[in-house]
Amino acid sequence: MRICFVSETWSPDINGVAHTLGHLSRELDARNITLQLVRPRPDNGRRAEGIEDELQVSGFHLPGYKAVKLGLPAGRALARLWRDRRPDAVYIATEGPLGWSALRQARRLGLPVASGFHTNFDHYAGDYGFAWLKRPVAAVLRHFHNRTGATLVPTATQVRALSAQGFDNVQVMSRGIDAQHFSPEKRDPQLRQTWGVGENQPVALHVGRLASEKNLDLLVESVQAMQEVQPDLVTVMVGDGPLRESLQQRLPDAIFTGFINRESLARHYASADIFIFPSCSETYGNVVAEAMASSLGVVAFDHAAASELITSGQQGLTAQVGDKQGFIDHAITLCQHPASYGQLGRQARQRVASNGWDRIADDFLRILLSLQETPDDASHAYRL
Repeated sequence: MRICFVSETWSPDINGVAHTLGHLSRELDARNITLQLVRPRPDNGRRAEGIEDELQVSGFHLPGYKAVKLGLPAGRALARLWRDRRPDAVYIATEGPLGWSALRQARRLGLPVASGFHTNFDHYAGDYGFAWLKRPVAAVLRHFHNRTGATLVPTATQVRALSAQGFDNVQVMSRGIDAQHFSPEKRDPQLRQTWGVGENQPVALHVGRLASEKNLDLLVESVQAMQEVQPDLVTVMVGDGPLRESLQQRLPDAIFTGFINRESLARHYASADIFIFPSCSETYGNVVAEAMASSLGVVAFDHAAASELITSGQQGLTAQVGDKQGFIDHAITLCQHPASYGQLGRQARQRVASNGWDRIADDFLRILLSLQETPDDASHAYRL
């Protein structure tokens, strides 16, 4: 079987799309499935690891957002690739110019196509001061995804939300967690010493891009409120982005690490105690599952991954979306009670530890195969 990924981001990019596609590609490769990749040419010109067949196309950086690179339309190159080495299915992960080009060529060649709704671009329009664009952006996304055989989203909540907006054939492909890599066993006393904290001193952690869509004003308010009731609390901010400088000014005592590698990230999770995540822009939020696997007490909104994985008071504390004061109150409560965040963390790990990426890859394959099958050929399905 040959599957083609079309994406404007890939490892070592640090974002949810690249994270998900990296895990999927490794699982599919382990099943001896041939992988194609179509993406914008990376600045370093390197080819992706573990990909047998790669097409790199011209692209450009999004103005003001250098971390994002969009691919230009590449219809002729795609047609040549797919005529020479026809995939059994195409998965379009991003809806940029390259994604639209790939969708047109796949339909012309009669290739089964699924798409991923990984990013709430309509939500981002509001976060960046263009609320008037939310409806037009949503309409464009709906038109794109409704021309594919299935739109894959990570939660049942999002299936319902998109279906209510007129999206067709929306199906769940959840997200996994590597619970061996993200584990409380990686707690590192030496790392905590570099933060200037003792073993019993609470550490609040945030992991994510430091940008407007992450609801960082609420993060600042929450940390300040926690420090008022728990003066010895230390805050660690993992990640980078356009708001880092202003956040450092507003939280002068916080530790800012910038982007760190995967091994270091696991140690940072395990060496903290509380995870504060106020964002509501994610379609999933892999960092929530990573924090849970690391046995942290999580404070989040009842949204995306937290909605799927946390029953408030059992595996973490969640506030209703929009309840800003409820979120702050949860953070204040948790930082004062070590026994509570310890218990929530242990139950959080139990909740996610069995959510491996192997099961997610099986679900992904079943969806792609369902796009190929008809009543006459269903018996020829690829066996997992």
